[in-house]
Amino acid sequence: MLPSYHRVRGRLAANMAEPTGSIAPRTDAALARLARHPGVSAAAAVIGPGAQGWVVGGAVRDALLGRSLSDIDVVVRGADPAVVARTVARRLRAPAFELSREFGQWRVDARRGERGTAGFTLDVAPLQGASLVEDLRRRDFTVNAIAVALSAPPQLEDPLGGLDDLRRGALVLASEEAFRDDPVRLLRLARFRAELAFEPTAEVLARARADAQLLARAAPERLLQELRKTVAAEGVLAGLELMDRASLTERVLPELAALRGVEQSHFHHLDVYDHTLEVLRQLLLLERQLAEFFGREVAEELARELGRPLADDFTRGQAVRLAALLHDIGKPRTRAVRPDGRVTFIGHDEVGAEMTLTLCRRLRTSTTLARFLAEIVRNHLALGFLVHERPLSRRRVYDYLRRCEPVEVEVTYLSCADRLATRGRNAEQAIAVHLELARELMAAALAWRRAGGAPRPPLRGDELARVLGITPGPLLGELLEELRAAVYAGEVADPQEAIAHARRRLEAIAAD
Repeated sequence: MLPSYHRVRGRLAANMAEPTGSIAPRTDAALARLARHPGVSAAAAVIGPGAQGWVVGGAVRDALLGRSLSDIDVVVRGADPAVVARTVARRLRAPAFELSREFGQWRVDARRGERGTAGFTLDVAPLQGASLVEDLRRRDFTVNAIAVALSAPPQLEDPLGGLDDLRRGALVLASEEAFRDDPVRLLRLARFRAELAFEPTAEVLARARADAQLLARAAPERLLQELRKTVAAEGVLAGLELMDRASLTERVLPELAALRGVEQSHFHHLDVYDHTLEVLRQLLLLERQLAEFFGREVAEELARELGRPLADDFTRGQAVRLAALLHDIGKPRTRAVRPDGRVTFIGHDEVGAEMTLTLCRRLRTSTTLARFLAEIVRNHLALGFLVHERPLSRRRVYDYLRRCEPVEVEVTYLSCADRLATRGRNAEQAIAVHLELARELMAAALAWRRAGGAPRPPLRGDELARVLGITPGPLLGELLEELRAAVYAGEVADPQEAIAHARRRLEAIAAD
């Protein structure tokens, strides 16, 4: 009998190091640092007589935790947010634009990091409600409902007790209506668990379970961004575990929830759901040990690739984390038991790829992200199929890279975590062989990407068609592809060799 998925999932989350945060030793020192921030100091300087302004939300929380500030929210009373934003933008030499006409919100985009500071955005909006307290009650959690007046010296205003909740790492709703006012806040519970290691109170957790169905009316694009932030966080496993406890997984990622209790063959020691979490855990461990695993040069190049922006604010590495959660979602639909009792999942890679595209349409991802995820899911078994063909010829390496592009690097990387997470009977030797091949193919995949993909044939398609006396069409395309493989394998180096090789191939096709 497989271990309980609840027990295993809890063990995985416990074993995964999580970020911790504690209140800065001196609150006044934290506030002074906040006041010196270029965005905050610029906003304070442009608030005119008779007007008031406050820094609110995550910036105050992060300042008190000693974290860097990347998103700053300012609310004003008696001042025009557009005027404040434009004036701040001029001071920072950054652009300003209207973010929301409905809420009168403007953004200053200083993400390029002028004035020697890390980049940031500063959003300016009018105070919501008749008072600061009313504005703060409209926020999500009390830890995000602490305000700092734009005054000298800065004054902390905490009518909802957020500072105490911050000290104990507790997520408490700013109002009873918080989830109903904005259902995306439900998923934010998981994000703050992953980013800050904060834990909702029992009351908040119960409310989340009761309100989980409200996620059906949340904007998919906003759900995607909360998922991205959760997946990108160091404590992602803890965030996913909280999604389970709050009954959110089945609402946001039902394909993932459907993996619970799906038992596998003897090659696996976990059911599909727990195997998926273990793959992600192994991926996180690999991220920290790239040099030890792949060697310094390969690790440095791989780290650069994983850090490259992809789409929808995901880096390629963050998208691989999401792909790890999706790689086996086709298994429940393809599970079969043979007469000898062996469990199979034939075709789960292709089925999973199509399910991934459907999931991405539901979350309204970009086409780029959807294709990236789907191709990883589609090809996540490709490396394993080659293990028994070692040593690989250059032709077989070419076939692998051609099949897996444009995710040849990422799918090779994920396959390592997938194999490390598969520890059924007699696993150790199989794992060692798989990882040895993965190291070889990772070096080849990085070189392939560095070179821009498949090599060019020594002569153009029109030249080849003229020499061979054929017309453009599928046959010419097949011959050009054969020449690319031959060049990669070192079988063809110049136009004469290419023509001779193509003629032999053409004769073989005619003979068939």
